[in-house]
Amino acid sequence: MNPTRRTVLIAAATAALMPPLSAEAAPKAAALQPYASYWYPDTLPSGTPGTGITWRSLKSWRPADDPDLAFNAATVPLAARFTPTPANPTARAGQARIQSLVSFGPTASNPSQGSATADYYALTHWAYIDELVFWGGSSGEGLILAPNAPVVDAAHRHGVPVLGNTFLPPVAYGGQLRWTRDLVQKDTAGRYPLAERLVAVAEAYGFDGWFVNAETGGGDSALGADMLGFMRELKTLAKGKGQRVTWYDSMTVNGSVSWQGALNSQNEAFFQAADDMFVDFRWTAAKLTSSGQRAGQLGRSRYELWAGVDVEAGGWNSSVNWDAIVPRDRAHVVSVGFYRPEWTRNHLPADGRGPGDFHAADDRFWTGRSLDPSRPDGTDGWRAPAVSVADRSTVTSVPFASVFNTGHGLRWYEDGEVTSDAPWNHLGLQDRLPSRRWVVHTEGQRPAVTFDFEDAWRGGSSVLVAGELDEPVVVDVYATRLPVGADTVVELTCRTDEGPVDAELAVATAEPSGPGATPPYTYLPVTAGDGWQTVTIPLTGLTGTVHAIGVRLTAPDGGPVRWRLGGLAVRTARHTPAAPSGLRITGASGGDLRFAWTPAPGDVDEAMASATRHHTLHRLLPDGTRRFLGGTCQQAYFVAGLRPEQGERTARFEVRGVGELYTTSAPATVTHTW
Repeated sequence: MNPTRRTVLIAAATAALMPPLSAEAAPKAAALQPYASYWYPDTLPSGTPGTGITWRSLKSWRPADDPDLAFNAATVPLAARFTPTPANPTARAGQARIQSLVSFGPTASNPSQGSATADYYALTHWAYIDELVFWGGSSGEGLILAPNAPVVDAAHRHGVPVLGNTFLPPVAYGGQLRWTRDLVQKDTAGRYPLAERLVAVAEAYGFDGWFVNAETGGGDSALGADMLGFMRELKTLAKGKGQRVTWYDSMTVNGSVSWQGALNSQNEAFFQAADDMFVDFRWTAAKLTSSGQRAGQLGRSRYELWAGVDVEAGGWNSSVNWDAIVPRDRAHVVSVGFYRPEWTRNHLPADGRGPGDFHAADDRFWTGRSLDPSRPDGTDGWRAPAVSVADRSTVTSVPFASVFNTGHGLRWYEDGEVTSDAPWNHLGLQDRLPSRRWVVHTEGQRPAVTFDFEDAWRGGSSVLVAGELDEPVVVDVYATRLPVGADTVVELTCRTDEGPVDAELAVATAEPSGPGATPPYTYLPVTAGDGWQTVTIPLTGLTGTVHAIGVRLTAPDGGPVRWRLGGLAVRTARHTPAAPSGLRITGASGGDLRFAWTPAPGDVDEAMASATRHHTLHRLLPDGTRRFLGGTCQQAYFVAGLRPEQGERTARFEVRGVGELYTTSAPATVTHTW
């Protein structure tokens, strides 16, 4: 066990990983603020929980009795993915996969639906991830964590399953063997009631299964047998609900805790009772080779083993024997299990953790030092995922739209105007984002391409291309599988901040000639005026399937350019979602309010074009303006710290449905008397 892995879970068990909410938005009535759920298996600790901590028993949990279920239940289904031609010759499909163990916030007091800060681990490189674990848990707060809805909704939109975490800590860090015994207890029929309860939680909350990490020592062979029986039943029940289970290489079959760093006789039975296994950090090249071979002898894929790579302390400076996992010159050995890649946020100084700073670091981690997956830097000691693993995409049906919202921002924009100047985060509002960032084709200087937070068309961010364009530049934006019909059009919303620059839409109806090659684009002119402009471009003359969408920028004078892409849509007809109904306030304490409503039923026309993507909540101010309060994919929302405007006796609120094309419904309204 590496001590750095416990610094958050134990030494700072109740400390927030995110900055506190601002004073304006700080919840004053904790009973109204919904948080991500966490439990002990059954019996609770002795004593009294710390401030902000609620001790709960999973065994006594029932969905009908869960007052925060509406805030915590994800709604976005897990999307199917495809693999386009890789961005470079070394990125492979069908071999090593990537699991990511991420602590998005503290175990306790982790808000269910985002918070009033842009300083958040807004993960966007989903294209390389095959499984996300909502990491956390501590002996003083709770051991079983259900992922919050925004994380699950964002991951599902990109085709990534999310697992909750079941963490039984080492004794040295407060673990008690009774909690392990609680988890694997049997009823009079010999069944494991906590296995059933875990599956029921995942089903009710809309996530995809469980990561089981039993690290409390002191057990015996009888406890090992009970744990094995529990895992077998958990996997069987999970499979029946379309869920999955991953086992952490910790407890062995004799009930003791001994991290093997390999698949061997000590943990093989647990691997067989799970869908995957996270191999502890003690692995060596020889151990991984033998582990992969042993998996094959069991009739299992070697890529169902995740070799642990601890990046909590060092990020891309971590020393990793990459050739033991993902060699360049032969088949990958096993898969990669990243432990705590949110280092890309956490290592930044407190005054340098703006969203732009975070994404610069996160791009460096996932893409590599070149910041272009089509041009890996061969001298980079960090073998970024984009170098070894082919990216995936979920952009497969029309209508498709994106406003390049990363799920956090310094302000909120609607049609280019600021409707809230408060910083925010909510991953559930994140778009399906470009899978390879950023591939640029040019014979000249390469401009910088980034998510930018100083201006946006909608949400909190736009794509900014900035640099000297001495030659035309083509930026790959989306890998797609979109059907083209006679009435298919593409809409681009863009703006030139510095130029002049000529823009063209790039559309390819076939794959590139090989990994790293430019797609066979057809270029269609984009004629835009000053300010934000939405230009509609018919795909006249194109047939079949759109495989790639990009933009080509040319500076007539070869000078500096700053050009923004604020939105992209591929559609036939334009539809507006039906309005929600029944907006109501379900809880109030001063300026802290809980809202709930009934979503409109989705239409089946135009491949669900009129279905609601998410909802937005606004306050209608006395001067006639609308202030954005928040958005969510759920049908309930909490707002903290509201105050009467001058002379206002009654506050007015409205909720609207937002469709896949970012069209908005008519409102449902409610008033609140101060």
